[in-house]
Amino acid sequence: MDKKQLEKYAQLLVRSGGNVQKGQLVIVSCAVDDACFGRMVQEAAYDAGACEVRMDWLDDQCSRTTYLRGADEIFDSFPQWRVDKLKEQDDRGAVYLHVRSSDPDVLAGVDADRLRRSTKSSREATKEHTRLTMGSFRRWSIIATPSPAWAKKVFPDLSEENAMEKMWQYLLKGARADGENPIADWETHKKSFDERVNFLNKKSFDALRITTKLGTDITIGLAKNHVWEGGGDTDKDGIPFFPNMPTEEIFTMPDRMRADGRVVASMPLSYQGNLIDGFEMTFKDGKVESFRADANESALANIIEIDEGGGRLGEVAIVSNSSPIGKMNTLFYNTLFDENASSHLALGKAYPKNLKGGDELSTEEFIAAGGNDSLVHVDFMFGTPDMNIFGIDENGNETHFYQSGEFVFN
Repeated sequence: MDKKQLEKYAQLLVRSGGNVQKGQLVIVSCAVDDACFGRMVQEAAYDAGACEVRMDWLDDQCSRTTYLRGADEIFDSFPQWRVDKLKEQDDRGAVYLHVRSSDPDVLAGVDADRLRRSTKSSREATKEHTRLTMGSFRRWSIIATPSPAWAKKVFPDLSEENAMEKMWQYLLKGARADGENPIADWETHKKSFDERVNFLNKKSFDALRITTKLGTDITIGLAKNHVWEGGGDTDKDGIPFFPNMPTEEIFTMPDRMRADGRVVASMPLSYQGNLIDGFEMTFKDGKVESFRADANESALANIIEIDEGGGRLGEVAIVSNSSPIGKMNTLFYNTLFDENASSHLALGKAYPKNLKGGDELSTEEFIAAGGNDSLVHVDFMFGTPDMNIFGIDENGNETHFYQSGEFVFN
């Protein structure tokens, strides 16, 4: 790929994604195999005025080896020094920039129980950091870069070199980072969300009824005083940022006690290096009552059963099938991209920002208001080209605002 375009991509992550401010501490997490791009991000952050840029290098293969060969007891605890590190960074107002290029199959064959226990111990230990990021008290942003294994997974019929080249083209296009001025393109993109967000917030539906020809037929209650958002976020100091790049979704908070019906996934879900495929769930009174999967059902069970909130909904997100990623008609085996090609739901923790005054509530008050709390937040795709969504008001009247995979306003 052209070096200048990659430098623009790094600048986009820093300037628009995390919106790094002068004198700020910046944490960059990046795979060791993508060190060249990680260094571009570091330089871009210093150019933006960062006082210090710390690199958190990741190695998926080393993680796999630990899961396969580490002593069994290490998966039930999380190192205190890592908790202390996060607290020191959060206390200094750090912004977190993530560069992701994982192999979707890197943890295939790893003991599912070890993954479940490790996830639970780490999420419990880092609850406060999660509260700060999900509540937009700290800015963060995620972008993707290709790895050879990921590229070959998406384009198995191409050589590794050609697959990598095509992945770069698709990722940059999907992230609206292939133009002359990606930062300006993202400002324009942000404005494109206004009509849909304003329409749904004005309607303030009590529930959504969603159907697809795959078999989804579910009614999802929305929390009272819910807020639809999309196109970016603003932290508590009023500084705008884009948590996910790309982003094509508008989303809000379901009522954790009000989901009834069947949901059939439209894409596989890559979770912790395992591909959960051919899966569906049935909800009753907001809770997953039954579920099944053709592949890696135990990984799906780990999400649903991790705690009481793992089997309830924390997000409903709507995406137009005509989005740039949707038009690619490509399965990326990566939630960051696949969730922006398809409408999706999330099992687990809800975003406080999707409830008026939600970030000022205690956990108990948030749950009482309809919000879901959990150690996990896992998006899965269920949108299809034939999806229909009806908004239901408090009197039971329906508005058909999303038809055959697209928004329609009457």
